[in-house]
Parts: sequence; C-alpha cells; structure tokens
Amino acid sequence: MVLVVKQHRCTHSATCSCTKGHLSEDALFLVFRHMNWNPRLIANLSCVCKWFDEVAKQVLWKEFCHARAPKMMLDLHSDGSHIVDGNWKALGKLLIYCNGCTKGGLFGNVHVPGHFVFRTRFSRTAGKSFLPLQCRMDVLYVSDPCEHLDQGEDGDLGFFRGIFKSFATSRVKKILIEKRARFHPKEVCPYCKAKLWNMLHADMMPASASARLGAYDDSVEYFVCLNGHVIGLGTLLPLSDSEEAPEE
Repeated sequence: MVLVVKQHRCTHSATCSCTKGHLSEDALFLVFRHMNWNPRLIANLSCVCKWFDEVAKQVLWKEFCHARAPKMMLDLHSDGSHIVDGNWKALGKLLIYCNGCTKGGLFGNVHVPGHFVFRTRFSRTAGKSFLPLQCRMDVLYVSDPCEHLDQGEDGDLGFFRGIFKSFATSRVKKILIEKRARFHPKEVCPYCKAKLWNMLHADMMPASASARLGAYDDSVEYFVCLNGHVIGLGTLLPLSDSEEAPEE
C-alpha cells in the first residue's frame, strides 16, 4: 500500500550523504506518524538535505497540521479552496509559534522574543470580530492571545495570529487593493516571508477587535500578508476590567 502519493526526487549535490541511500517516503511517513508528527523533529529533518526538506514541506507538515487542527484544516480546504497547498510549513509554524516582535519592527518599540507555544486554540467565531462589517462574509481563524505580562511601560501585551480562508478571493483583500493600501516598507510575514498590509493604517480595524481580545480601545493592531496569515498585538486590560468589557 502506498502511503505517500507524490514522490520526491533528491536534487541535492553529489556530495550529499543522502545519495548513498535514505529512507523511503513511506518509511518516513510511518516513523513520524508513530511520533505523532513531532514538529521539532520535522524541523530537524528538514535541515538534513533538500530531499528531506521537500518531503517535510509537502507531506510531514501537512500531516502535522491535520493532526493538530483537523476541523480547521477541513474548513480551510472546503468548497474547493486550496489556500494552504504549498504553504504547509508556514501554517505549521503559525500553529505553534508566537512570533513576538523586535524593537523597531512591526509594532514600534515593543520588544518581545518569539517562542514556541504548547497548544493554541484558533476560532472562526473570534475571527469575525477582527473583520470590518462589510467583510463579515470572509472566514478568518484567530488564535487566543498569547499573553506577555508586565512589559514595563507597554503593560500587559497579547499577541495573536491567524489565517484567512481563500484570502485571494476575500472581500478584505479586494478592499485593500481598492484602497491602494501600501505594504510595510521593510517587514515581511514571519511565517511565509510575503509582504504585509497594516489593517489599522488601511482603516479596516473594527472596534469589536478590542472587545474580543480583552484589550484597551484603539490598542489593537494587526497585519495580513499576501498569503492570508495574520499577526497582531493588543494591550490587555486588567483581568477584572476585561471580564466586563462589552462585545460587539
């Protein structure tokens, strides 16, 4: 029985150790399935050579994403959408990595190192709160905030990330283009290296985003890249205040 349909040929140099023979794709599939698609080991395998990296991108990261968020993956590919195809590695990283930010980067003078997270819940319902009213038919999955408390003058920060379904045909992208919104001049998506739009600068940040995040009004900012990945930040209210924050 063939477990991996698409076969990948090693295109590395003659000095590559894998030219002396390596595990078949089916064997790799079985080994990593037994390890429950361990993301750290997939990342390590990708560093061995181009062939392993290609198998990881096309097969192993895909299986990891389906194992980690099966309902979300099913929805992202429903209705003939193939937005994730070719970007499984980027999506896998988005599921388990909070990018943080560097001083002078996307979020001004805020500096919080990126880090892996054990598990994050992504919600399609929460995503609606981050969409302008005229774009509520779009589908956006947004994570719970990754909280970084006591950040000095910046207060308690909540980083969030997400992904659009079928972003290429979304209402959000259409309006960004109609507005002639500019890309960020220097920074790119930390997950796929694509160019980024600033939703706040494009005047497409709804008030409901702050309420959903439990953040101060006008403190939420997020970016969306050409592949539909979302990176955002808000200054969180104290717990007693955020529990009472109304939601649109």
